[in-house]
Formats: sequence, structure tokens, C-alpha cells
Amino acid sequence: MWWRVFAVGGVAATVLYLLDLSPVTNGVGFAVIALTTVFACFTAPRRLGARPRAAWIAMGIAAVCFLVGVLLRPYVTAEPLLADAATVPGYALLSVFFALLLRSRGSTERHALLDGLIVCLAGGLASALLLAAPTAAIADRPAIQSVLAALYPLFDVVLLAACINFTFTARVWPPSLKFLIAGIAMIVTGDMAYAIIGVSGQTYASPLLDVPFLLAYAMLGVTALHPSVVQLGRADRHPVQAWSWRRMLLLAPAVATPFVLLVTVGGSSPAFRLLIGACGLAIVTLLVLRAVSAVQAHVAAQLHSEYQAMHDPLTGLPNRRRITSEVERLAATTPADGPERVWVCFLDLDGFKWVNDSWGHDAGDQLVIGVARRLRAAVPPGVMLARVGGDEFVAATACDEPAALRLVDAVQACFATAVPVRDTEVVISASIGLAHAPGGGEPAKAAEALLRDADTAMYRSKAEGPGRATIFDASMHDRVRERIELEGALRTALAEEQLTVVYQPIVRLDTGRPCAAEALVRWHHPQRGPIPPMTFIPVAEDSGLIDALGTFVRNEALRQLAIWRADGTVDADFYLSINVSPRQLADPRLAQIVAGELARHGVPAPAVALEMTESVMADGGGVAARVLFELRELGVRLLVDDFGTGFSALGYLRQFPVTGVKIDRSFVSGLGESAEDEEIVRAVVAMARALGLSIVAEGVETRTQRDALAAVGVTQAQGWLWGPGVPAGDFALHWAADRHVPGPAPVTVRHP
Repeated sequence: MWWRVFAVGGVAATVLYLLDLSPVTNGVGFAVIALTTVFACFTAPRRLGARPRAAWIAMGIAAVCFLVGVLLRPYVTAEPLLADAATVPGYALLSVFFALLLRSRGSTERHALLDGLIVCLAGGLASALLLAAPTAAIADRPAIQSVLAALYPLFDVVLLAACINFTFTARVWPPSLKFLIAGIAMIVTGDMAYAIIGVSGQTYASPLLDVPFLLAYAMLGVTALHPSVVQLGRADRHPVQAWSWRRMLLLAPAVATPFVLLVTVGGSSPAFRLLIGACGLAIVTLLVLRAVSAVQAHVAAQLHSEYQAMHDPLTGLPNRRRITSEVERLAATTPADGPERVWVCFLDLDGFKWVNDSWGHDAGDQLVIGVARRLRAAVPPGVMLARVGGDEFVAATACDEPAALRLVDAVQACFATAVPVRDTEVVISASIGLAHAPGGGEPAKAAEALLRDADTAMYRSKAEGPGRATIFDASMHDRVRERIELEGALRTALAEEQLTVVYQPIVRLDTGRPCAAEALVRWHHPQRGPIPPMTFIPVAEDSGLIDALGTFVRNEALRQLAIWRADGTVDADFYLSINVSPRQLADPRLAQIVAGELARHGVPAPAVALEMTESVMADGGGVAARVLFELRELGVRLLVDDFGTGFSALGYLRQFPVTGVKIDRSFVSGLGESAEDEEIVRAVVAMARALGLSIVAEGVETRTQRDALAAVGVTQAQGWLWGPGVPAGDFALHWAADRHVPGPAPVTVRHP
């Protein structure tokens, strides 16, 4: 807003100045606009955050210098050097202003400098011959005065060169840049007017000669006040400086200037011809340098583009395209009958997703950079290392098997110590897959096969546990094909409703009656028959189908629970337990989705328990933690499944809003036979009681196990002792009749 007010004031002051009402009015109006500009240069850019601040301080001081010079000049016509003493430093400060801005913008670029020099030489030559020389030749005045009068046009040439550099290197022209160029143009116009009268020996003729300077102050003030002033100091240049039509409109007259001057004033003296010839030669030389520079810039840009096409921008390592070319080269140059083979080592970081989810993608990038730095230092010379995915790296070389195994050892050693990430250290490992082939054959097909096989071996390593290394064998192709076919069949099963939900009772040990049930998904393939959950659920996790699978199980289970509650099959205290995977809990919308499903089926939240693995809690305070708290706020129960086998810790149970634990079947199976398992179960019960958590024991198969659990204080259990998961109809038929097999366990609790 203030820049508009100032612009209107500048126009009004200019009109008053043109009316020339009185010297006092002219001086006051000029001083008000000039001083306001000075104030704007010192304060507005700083308030708006324009950089660099020193540039605008230089501009403000320059404005003061010019103001002093303009106000003095009408009164010191006999001693014009007094006005010059104030004005000349203003030009120097303006040059500093432009230099600081250009450096801040990164615009001191070779192409623009060469083009600016061409224009500067042409303008300087014309000014020297047409203005400076006649002015300097005036007799009857001090030499210093003549020299200064002759230098003003040259000062203007320098300012024009700086403006040209700005325009040549700017992608867009913000309003502040336009006003700045207009202000400099007004200064040059005013100087030209003084230079023209200076040819006849005059130093001052009329107040009208100062009108351009008044307009210049108005333009410069608007420049400082406009919000776009912050863009003047920001980098905004083209990667390659092209000879555009706008640039040619300046360069073509500059190149023609020596020839025009040679015809018009070249005959005046040999010195003029010598000067024209020297400047013409300099301009031609600059043109040649400019052409060479343009070619070099084009080549450099092309090389840079090729480098980017072949390298990863985050780590600087070769990318998939480059490593593929290297494997092709190795396959083509390695002798087929020699001791060396082409080896490809494919590694994937274990737990990388946990880092991304817990600390964000910036932390993940820092981890990748740190790992890349270690790998680059660890691989031997001659081994190409590449990043081919978010957390995937490939090393390729031609060597014998012992050397390839040493390469694997070197890679694994990179993960022996924690990797610093931000303010912490991350312990991480890598799953490694190796593939090898003799040289020869078709290089492109060999490279494709090696990379594919190494990737397959890496996935086999990951399936066996973190930090493993596996060498590819042909049988892995069958497993990969089987997995792909299974994924496709699972997609079909979800679409064609081949999946069903069964319900396994969870009973109270003191009564033998069911207090809950766990909803379990089952898949009966039309051709393959029953497919175990342990087979297809990992496939659903890896393929991204787990969300659709989880949605199906939740809705089917909630629909059935609503029916049972309505027809009296279960009482109001009965709850249904449903499994949720870590991937599902990573969805920030899960709580909202579950709330909608509960409302749609008319099931109260306390009648539902969601089971999760301990790894969800170990993954820290990311999205999953927030989702857990939101789910608990809904009122649903949260159970930790398979408790005791993973990251069991009292701190996790206190940190997260869980309501109960399920003791893993591996501890239950040893009850009655292993005192150690009994002590573990006893410790879990004590910990859960201290935290006010419910306890369910899984995998109960014998009466002995049931009695041992009851003796240590476990209140709920499930397992084959009471039957497997059964369809909803069978569950209602068996348990609605109040039948319970076998009878209740003793209620006496043994204390250690």
C-alpha cells in the first residue's frame, strides 16, 4: 500500500516541479521526495526481509549524496566541483549496490558479464567521442572540472551495464526490478541532459534538467517499498544464457556502434580512429569469447544432464541405469571360460521404513546418505556401487567366488556400528542377495537376469531374517513365481468373496464359558483348497492388499457381532477380537474408519478388541502411536498379541494405551513340563496385573495347561482345548446352548 502512496506523491511532486512556482517550492518538494526515498531505503527492505541489507544501506547513502549534489548545483555554478564532490561518491555507492545484489543473486555469470561488457564498451565509446571529448576540450576552466564532466557519461555506462546484467539473468521481472530499471534510466537521462549542455561549457541551465532525477528518486523509493523487493537479492537466473531476441536488441546496436562512429566522427582525428579501432577489436574479441563460452556452457549443460541421468541425486552414486550398463560391460568383457564370473550384490536396508515412519523422510534421507558413504568406503577399487531404489543398493564386479564373499563381508561390516541420524544413532542391517554368471552371451540379457536374480535372492534373505546374505539358485524362481501367482489369486479371492471369517472362543477359566471370540480369516481356493493364513497374510502385507483384507474381516466380524448381540447369542459383556497389522496402523485415517464401521453396524466400541504385535510399539512414536491413542479414545480395547516373543518391555506397556496382553502359545505349550515357562508366564501375569491389564493365554491344548494357567492367575484363554475357529453358525449353535468343553478350571490360585 505505501508504495502506491509514495508513487502518487512522486508524480504530484514532479508536476509541481514542472510548474516551477518558485525555487523554494522546487527545493522543498525535491527534498521531501528524496528524503522519503532515503528513509525507505534504510527501513523498508529490512522490514520486508530483503537481502542483502548492506546493498540497501549503500543505496540510501547514495540517495543522500545525489540529493546534496542536486540541491547545491544551482547555487555553485561558479564552483561546480562542490556539487561534483557529493555526486561522484553516489555513483560509486550505486555500483556497490548493484555489485552486492548481483553477488547475492548469483548473477555474476560469465555470459551476462561478456554481453554487458560489449554493451558497456559500445556505450563508453559513443560517450567518449560524442560527449566526453568535446566536454574535456572546453578551454578557460580547470582541467579537473572538464575531466569530471567527461566522466559522468561513463558512470552512466557502468550503471547501464549493471542493469543489463540484471535483465539478462532474470527469469521474470518483478515490479521492484522494473521500478529499479526505470529509476536508473531516469538518472542516465538526467546525466545525458547535463552532458549535452556540458558540450557547450554550461554546468547548469534550468530546474527542468533535474526533473529526471526527481522521477528517479520516486522510482527508487517505490522499488524499496514494494513487497517484491525481496526478490531482487534471490537467485533467479537461467542455467544457460541464451542469445534471445531481447538480448540481441541490445547487442546488435552495440556491435554496430564502432562502424557507425568510424563513418560519422572517425575522420576528426587519428586518435579517434585509433580509439574506435581498439574498441571495435575489443568488441569482436568479446563476441568470440561469448560464442566460445556459449559452446562450453552448452557442452557443460549436456554433460551435467548426462551425469544426472546416470547418477542418484541424493547420494551421488550411479543409478540403476548406470549400474545396468556396467553389468552389461562386465558381461561383455569377462572371459566365459576364465576363473572370474560377473557378480551382482543386491542389498536392501532392514527397518528403513521404521526410520521413515518414526522420524520422517528427511531422517530416512540422512540414513541413506550415511549408509552410502560407508559402502563407498568399504567396497574395493574396481567395484561399482549404485543406489537403485529408496533403500536399495547394488554392487557389481568381475571376480572369483572368494573375492565375492569378501565383498559381502565388507558390506556387512558397514552395519556393525550404529549410523548417526540427526541427534541419535540408528542400528540397522541389510539383507543381501548375490547372483553370478559367466561372461559372454548377450550382455543386455545377462545384465537383466543378474539384477533380477540378485533381487530375488535378496528377498529370500529378508524372509529368513534381517542381516542375512543368500546366493541365488534356480529354485528361487519357482518360489517367486508361486508368490506372484498367489498374490494374483488373493486379489481374485477378495473380489469374488472366496474369503470367510471364523470365530475361535476365548473362555473364562473359572467358568469355562466364552467371554469373547477372535475373528480369523480363512481362504478356500477353488482349485488349491485351503490356503493357511501364514501363507497368504505375508503376501497381503507385501503386496499392499492387507488394507482391503483387514477391511473385509472387520466389517464381516462387526456385522456378525451385531447379529449375535441382537438375538442373544452373546451377552453385553462379550467382545470380539480382530487383528490389525502394522501396515494398517500406519494409516492415519484408521481410527476414523473404525468409528464409521462401528456406527454403521451398531456395535459399541468396548465390544471390540484390536490385536497388534509388539513390533508396533517398538516402532516408536510415529503415525501408529497416534492411531493407537485415537482408537483408545473411541473406547475399543487394544491387545498385544504374541506377547513375550518380540520386544516385550514394561516401558512399552506403560507408554501406549494397551488394555491387555495375549501370552504367546510358545510359553503355554511348556506348562506342566517346564518350570522355566511357568515362571515366564507368572512374571507376565504379575506385570500385567501391576498395570491393570487383562490377560489371555493362547494355544491352550490340554487340561494340564489350563489348570496351570488358572493356578498362576490367568483369567482368559483360547485354544484347541475349546475348539478351533468355526463359522458363525457353528459358534452360535455350540455356545448359545451354554455348552462348554471341557469344564471350568479350579479357581484356587497358587502363590509363589
